[in-house]
Amino acid sequence: MNNDKVYQMSFSKIYPLLVNKALKKGRQKEEVDEIICWLTGYSQDEIDAMTENPITYAAFFENAPNMNPNRKLIKGTVCGIRVEEIEEPLMQEIRYLDKLIDELARGKAMDKILRT
Repeated sequence: MNNDKVYQMSFSKIYPLLVNKALKKGRQKEEVDEIICWLTGYSQDEIDAMTENPITYAAFFENAPNMNPNRKLIKGTVCGIRVEEIEEPLMQEIRYLDKLIDELARGKAMDKILRT
Protein backbone atom coordinates (compact mmCIF):
# COMPACT_ATOMS: atom_id res chain seq x y z
CA MET A 1 0.00 0.00 0.00
CA ASN A 2 1.31 3.41 -0.92
CA ASN A 3 1.94 5.84 1.95
CA ASP A 4 -0.40 8.51 0.57
CA LYS A 5 -3.26 6.06 0.77
CA VAL A 6 -2.49 5.39 4.45
CA TYR A 7 -2.15 9.10 5.19
CA GLN A 8 -5.54 9.85 3.65
CA MET A 9 -7.37 7.15 5.59
CA SER A 10 -9.74 8.46 8.23
CA PHE A 11 -8.69 8.17 11.87
CA SER A 12 -12.30 7.22 12.65
CA LYS A 13 -11.87 4.13 10.41
CA ILE A 14 -8.48 3.12 11.84
CA TYR A 15 -9.26 3.66 15.53
CA PRO A 16 -11.79 0.78 15.77
CA LEU A 17 -9.25 -1.53 14.12
CA LEU A 18 -6.69 -0.66 16.82
CA VAL A 19 -9.26 -1.20 19.57
CA ASN A 20 -10.51 -4.48 18.09
CA LYS A 21 -6.98 -5.84 17.83
CA ALA A 22 -6.54 -5.25 21.57
CA LEU A 23 -10.00 -6.53 22.52
CA LYS A 24 -9.47 -9.80 20.63
CA LYS A 25 -6.46 -10.46 22.85
CA GLY A 26 -8.27 -9.69 26.11
CA ARG A 27 -7.07 -6.11 26.51
CA GLN A 28 -9.23 -3.01 27.02
CA LYS A 29 -10.20 0.01 24.91
CA GLU A 30 -8.98 2.19 27.78
CA GLU A 31 -5.48 0.73 27.36
CA VAL A 32 -5.50 1.63 23.66
CA ASP A 33 -6.60 5.15 24.57
CA GLU A 34 -3.88 5.41 27.21
CA ILE A 35 -1.27 4.43 24.60
CA ILE A 36 -2.60 6.98 22.11
CA CYS A 37 -2.63 9.72 24.78
CA TRP A 38 0.92 8.83 25.86
CA LEU A 39 2.24 8.82 22.29
CA THR A 40 0.49 11.92 20.95
CA GLY A 41 -0.43 14.12 23.89
CA TYR A 42 -4.10 14.12 22.93
CA SER A 43 -6.64 14.04 25.76
CA GLN A 44 -9.35 11.40 25.97
CA ASP A 45 -11.96 14.00 24.94
CA GLU A 46 -9.89 14.92 21.88
CA ILE A 47 -9.57 11.28 20.85
CA ASP A 48 -13.31 10.77 21.28
CA ALA A 49 -14.03 13.86 19.16
CA MET A 50 -11.71 12.69 16.38
CA THR A 51 -13.45 9.33 16.19
CA GLU A 52 -16.65 11.18 15.30
CA ASN A 53 -15.22 13.86 12.99
CA PRO A 54 -13.44 13.45 9.68
CA ILE A 55 -9.70 13.78 10.20
CA THR A 56 -7.09 12.00 8.14
CA TYR A 57 -4.58 9.72 9.77
CA ALA A 58 -1.85 12.09 8.60
CA ALA A 59 -3.56 15.09 10.19
CA PHE A 60 -4.07 13.11 13.39
CA PHE A 61 -0.31 12.76 13.79
CA GLU A 62 0.68 16.12 12.28
CA ASN A 63 -1.61 17.98 14.70
CA ALA A 64 -0.68 15.96 17.78
CA PRO A 65 -0.19 18.39 20.65
CA ASN A 66 2.83 16.75 22.26
CA MET A 67 4.52 13.74 20.69
CA ASN A 68 6.20 11.87 23.53
CA PRO A 69 9.99 12.15 23.30
CA ASN A 70 10.30 8.61 24.70
CA ARG A 71 8.73 7.26 21.51
CA LYS A 72 12.27 7.12 20.15
CA LEU A 73 12.82 4.22 22.60
CA ILE A 74 10.35 2.11 20.61
CA LYS A 75 12.28 -0.58 18.77
CA GLY A 76 11.32 -3.64 16.81
CA THR A 77 9.50 -4.61 13.67
CA VAL A 78 6.06 -3.96 12.25
CA CYS A 79 5.21 -5.73 9.01
CA GLY A 80 8.83 -6.84 8.79
CA ILE A 81 10.20 -3.29 8.92
CA ARG A 82 12.24 -1.98 11.86
CA VAL A 83 10.40 1.09 13.20
CA GLU A 84 13.62 2.78 14.27
CA GLU A 85 14.92 2.63 10.68
CA ILE A 86 11.90 4.16 8.92
CA GLU A 87 13.16 7.31 7.24
CA GLU A 88 9.86 9.07 6.52
CA PRO A 89 8.92 10.84 9.80
CA LEU A 90 5.14 10.61 9.41
CA MET A 91 5.22 6.90 8.56
CA GLN A 92 7.54 6.33 11.51
CA GLU A 93 5.00 7.95 13.86
CA ILE A 94 2.24 5.74 12.43
CA ARG A 95 4.38 2.63 12.87
CA TYR A 96 5.25 3.61 16.44
CA LEU A 97 1.55 3.43 17.26
CA ASP A 98 1.21 0.13 15.40
CA LYS A 99 4.13 -1.30 17.37
CA LEU A 100 2.67 -0.20 20.71
CA ILE A 101 -0.71 -1.73 19.90
CA ASP A 102 1.06 -4.95 18.82
CA GLU A 103 2.85 -5.04 22.17
CA LEU A 104 -0.46 -4.52 23.99
CA ALA A 105 -2.10 -7.32 22.02
CA ARG A 106 0.81 -9.63 22.85
CA GLY A 107 0.20 -9.13 26.56
CA LYS A 108 3.07 -6.82 27.41
CA ALA A 109 2.62 -4.83 30.63
CA MET A 110 1.55 -1.20 30.24
CA ASP A 111 4.61 0.16 32.08
CA LYS A 112 6.83 -1.60 29.54
CA ILE A 113 4.73 -0.44 26.60
CA LEU A 114 4.86 3.17 27.81
CA ARG A 115 8.63 2.92 28.32
CA THR A 116 8.50 3.92 31.99
